[in-house]
Amino acid sequence: MSKEIQPEKDQDKDILNNGEQENAPSQEECQEATGEAAEETLESKLSKSESQVDELKDRLLRQMAEFDNYRKRTMKEKAEIILNGSAGVVTDILPVIDDLERAIANSAKSEDYEALKEGVELIYNKLMHILEQKGLQKISPMNEPFDTDFHEAIAMIPAPSEDLKGKVLDCAIDGYKLNDKVLRHAKVAVGE
Repeated sequence: MSKEIQPEKDQDKDILNNGEQENAPSQEECQEATGEAAEETLESKLSKSESQVDELKDRLLRQMAEFDNYRKRTMKEKAEIILNGSAGVVTDILPVIDDLERAIANSAKSEDYEALKEGVELIYNKLMHILEQKGLQKISPMNEPFDTDFHEAIAMIPAPSEDLKGKVLDCAIDGYKLNDKVLRHAKVAVGE
């Protein structure tokens, strides 16, 4: 009797297992569902990454265009500064030009050379004053030690005394500095 009952229990288990197997998803179905979910997350990640790449490309193009516009604008401003940078100096020199024109016009009528000389000296002093205000400095190096930063030796002459050796004895052409930058070296004769 126990043998007959035993197979019935096994049959019941088989029936229960079969019923559970019919209702439960198979291993393949689980893998497919997991694969589809993984595919969906990969696709969403891919689409998100593609949208980020597109956004970054757009930002890069905008930055490049902005930089190009900045470069063009600064080049234009620099060209304007170069062209019109001396306008302030020229405007300040215009009264000196007017004075020179009056001096030339009156020199033909006048026989007084002392007055003409004095007028030209006044005009020269006015011009030098304007240029000094703009930062121009004259390099007049008489009896100073020879300095290649400011002087250009055009001759070597015998020094009258030992203490004048290596010093500037004569200045043929004065030099000029603008805001401590040498525009023209003074052409000098140096004692040897």
